[in-house]
Amino acid sequence: MYPVSRAQTAAYDRVATMFSPDGRLYQVEYASKIVEQGTLGLGLVYDKGILLGADKKVTSPLILPDSIEKVFIIDDKIGAISSGLVGDARRLVQVARQECQENYYYYEELLDVETLVKRVSGVMQIFTQYGGMRPFGVSLIIGGIDSDGTKKLFETEPSGALAEYSAIAIGKGKKEAMKVLEKDYTSNIKFEEGVNLLINAIKKSLTEAEKLEFNRLDFAYIEEGKNITKINKGELKSIIAKAKQQ
Repeated sequence: MYPVSRAQTAAYDRVATMFSPDGRLYQVEYASKIVEQGTLGLGLVYDKGILLGADKKVTSPLILPDSIEKVFIIDDKIGAISSGLVGDARRLVQVARQECQENYYYYEELLDVETLVKRVSGVMQIFTQYGGMRPFGVSLIIGGIDSDGTKKLFETEPSGALAEYSAIAIGKGKKEAMKVLEKDYTSNIKFEEGVNLLINAIKKSLTEAEKLEFNRLDFAYIEEGKNITKINKGELKSIIAKAKQQ
């Protein structure tokens, strides 16, 4: 096979549906680059449920931090975190919410997490396969608890690929955050330990010029017998302070 020149590469990256001679879809790869520039999102499975956490980007002191949404409530037992283009994330969240609502309307039962993730990933994959479309520039962490009590945590990618994890990070600083998760995560980790683990992962992902600010954090958890619940800043500070005393 002949090497691909820059001029040839430029031709193959103009549409999402054309493979390059070396078997690459450049538009999908570019969408993944956007995700890498997005703010950090994390999730893990703890002993009683699913914990989601995110670092929000507040670019101006005039912005109200609560108006920036990183943790999305999809259903009573399912939540999601995005990294990448927020507009794309909201569109996919809308798709996910509609899928859950239609399933409950027709069958009077909540949609399983894995089934929902596969449907959302299917929508993402379609946008890599037809002309006149561009891939979604966003990755999602989707977690929840099925009706039988099974805890599920998935990541979706712009290509439409998905995978299930015990703990996962997406966005800017993912490599540093994953090192923390891979080192310190354990099965049956407790809720407070999980919160502190995600906080430590966020700290490690920050640059030297950045500091951890509680108004930038967005956390939520899902437990069996409870609906998805967001953790306010006071509770986060209390959990971290308690951990330092132990």
